[in-house]
Amino acid sequence: MRILVVGSGGREDALVWKLSQSPEVERIYCAPGNGGISERAEVVDAGAEDLEALADAAESKEIDLTVVGPESALAKGIVDLFEKRGLRIFGPSKAAARLESSKAFAKNLMKKYHIPTGQFAVFDDPQAARAYVRQLGAPIVVKADGLCGGKGTIVASTLSEALGAIDLLMEDRIFKQAGERIVVEERLAGEEVSVLVMTDGVTALPLLPAQDHKRLHDGDKGPNTGGMGAYAPAPVVDAATATQITEQIILPTIRALASEGLPFKGVLYAGLMLTSDGPKVLEYNVRFGDPEIQAILPLLKSDLVPILDDVVEGRLATTPCEWESGSCVCVVLASHGYPGDFAIGKEIRGLEPFADRRDLLVFHAGTKKDRERFVSWGGRVLNVIGLGVDFEQALKRAYDAIQTISFDGMCYRKDIGFRALKKPVSR
Repeated sequence: MRILVVGSGGREDALVWKLSQSPEVERIYCAPGNGGISERAEVVDAGAEDLEALADAAESKEIDLTVVGPESALAKGIVDLFEKRGLRIFGPSKAAARLESSKAFAKNLMKKYHIPTGQFAVFDDPQAARAYVRQLGAPIVVKADGLCGGKGTIVASTLSEALGAIDLLMEDRIFKQAGERIVVEERLAGEEVSVLVMTDGVTALPLLPAQDHKRLHDGDKGPNTGGMGAYAPAPVVDAATATQITEQIILPTIRALASEGLPFKGVLYAGLMLTSDGPKVLEYNVRFGDPEIQAILPLLKSDLVPILDDVVEGRLATTPCEWESGSCVCVVLASHGYPGDFAIGKEIRGLEPFADRRDLLVFHAGTKKDRERFVSWGGRVLNVIGLGVDFEQALKRAYDAIQTISFDGMCYRKDIGFRALKKPVSR
C-alpha cells in the first residue's frame, strides 16, 4: 500500500512514524514534509494547499490512500478534488470542514441541534460587536470566524481587552479575511480537554482524551499559539465523563452534520470545557490535533492503516482499537519570538541519542535538513515525546531528554502537564 501524508509539521511526522509501522504499507510519501520526515518518507515537492499538484502526485505515484494533516487543505476542498478524480482520501469534504473553518457556522449548528456550548453572538459590524461587549462586560471571549492557525481566539479579562480584540480582528485585520466576521461568547470556567474521534459519518471511534497547552508561557500566560505541549490520556476524563461527552456532544454533532446534508468522514475533534454544568464545546476541529496527536499515537497499539481504511469505506462499526497502558507527554521546542517573528536556520544539536529509544521520540515540526545536520525552519521546531508506565515517568523522560537538545533561541514551557500531576489516570 502506498500512502501520501499531506502537511509539514509535528503532526505529520507522528502520522508518518505510525503509518510506517504497518505491515500493509509499502511506501510513504509526504508533501511537503520537513527535515525529519525526509528520513522516514519520500518528500514530494508540493505545498499543502496546492491541491492540483497534490492530486497529480497521488496519481503519478499510484497512491492508495491520502491522509490530510492541516485544516487549510481540507477547508480549500482537497477531499472534494481527490474524490472527483477517483483518489481515495481520509478527511471531510469542504462543506463539512466548515465546522472548523467557520466558527459562526459551528456555533449556529450547535444552537440548532441543542449541543452544549457557551452563549454567543455573531457580528459582521465592529460597532455592533462593541455594543454587545459593553452590554455583557468581561471576562469574555472574542474569536475570528475563519482559520487563524489556532491563534484567532482572544480571551479578554477586561472590557478594554475585549474592545481591543475587536479592533485587532475587524479593524486592523491581523488575520486578514478570517477576522471580517467574529464570534463573541461567554467565557466558560472549568478544565479544557481535547476529545478526538474517528468517524465514518455514523460510528464514532474515540481516541485517548488529551490536554493541550495553548498559551506560550508557563502558567497559561502569554499569547495563544498552535500548542506548546500535550499529554494523554487526560486523567480529568473518567469513564462516566467520556460516556457523557460521546452521548451529548460527539454523536449529536455527527448526526447534526448528516441532517444538514454534510456527512462527515475523518477526525472530529471537540475542544471542550468541563464545566460545573457538564461538558460544553469551545470549538471543533476537523483533523488530527497538533500537538495532541503526537501524544496519542505513541499509545495506539493497533495498526492505524486499517482504521483509516474503515473510515473511508464506511465500516467503522466493526473496527477494533487497542491501546498501550501508561502515559505519553509531548513538549514543544519553539523558536524565540514565536508566535510572532522568529529567526530560522539555527543548527539543532543533541538529537543523536534518540535514534534507538522506545520510551523517547522526537517528532520534527519546523526543521530542514542541511547536508548532514538539521536546522530550525519554523516557529514550532521539535516535539519531544516521553512515554512511561505512569504520567510522572513520562513527564520526567520528556524533560530529561530536552536537556540534551539545543539550538539558538530554543524556548519551551516548563510546566506541561501541571494539571495532571495530582490526578490519577483512568481509562
